Amino acid sequence: MRGPERPDNLGTVLLDVAEHVATVTLNRPELLNAFDVQMQDEVASVWQYLRHDDDVRAIVLTGAGDKAFCVGIDRADIPLDAEFDPYTYEDPGKKLGPKSQGLWKPVVAAVNGMACGGAFYLLAECDIVVSAAHATYFDPHVTYGMTASYEPILLAGRMAFGDLVRMTLLGAHERMSAETARAAGLVSEVVPASEVLEAADRLATTIASQPPASVQASLRSLWAARSLSYEQALGLGNVLLQLGTSSHALRQGQESFASEQRASWRLR
Repeated sequence: MRGPERPDNLGTVLLDVAEHVATVTLNRPELLNAFDVQMQDEVASVWQYLRHDDDVRAIVLTGAGDKAFCVGIDRADIPLDAEFDPYTYEDPGKKLGPKSQGLWKPVVAAVNGMACGGAFYLLAECDIVVSAAHATYFDPHVTYGMTASYEPILLAGRMAFGDLVRMTLLGAHERMSAETARAAGLVSEVVPASEVLEAADRLATTIASQPPASVQASLRSLWAARSLSYEQALGLGNVLLQLGTSSHALRQGQESFASEQRASWRLR
């Protein structure tokens, strides 16, 4: 089945594809890449396009400028007199999160600056987070009279619970440094600001160089292990093993292993 056409006339998001890697850039630097309704729709359309584009094997997600990755929702879009109906409320994360849009290709985040609040809709569903050394992380919801709900729920499986509680309850009064975020498990690597996009692209390019079916099935296995029970994940593992493993890929892997051109590696 043919997927959606490449989104045209994007106003809040930039999309570039080269060498099997797509680079998606949140592009509202004058507002610290806060998302409005337009950006939510455009991000969702980009995820849907990349989901179906077989040429794309990995994605880098970053923000424009050097001040912020994303500072969450554009507060100008918040209706101050709104009454939230729990039965009809549509959470923005359904559009912003790559996994929520059914995109199971690896996403590497290059956090180029401040990340807070609704930015965690994005970061929580990225697979690897590379951070600029000057970046900071915090959740200001409670400070400004809003309940922090979806963001900490999404983050609960990928960072230390005590650090998550502290970040949630201290609101705008405390920020995590990039190194603290790495120690808490949210961030995988911290690099100088000038190197953050290069570092993320290196990871995405390396991932994209490997058989895509094996990579995507392995990624699904990892997320299943995080969200399902042990027995459920093992049961699904049999299906994913069959879906992601082909005789052609196995043959290529064995040829590579037997040759003198084995994968080069770097120590982290």
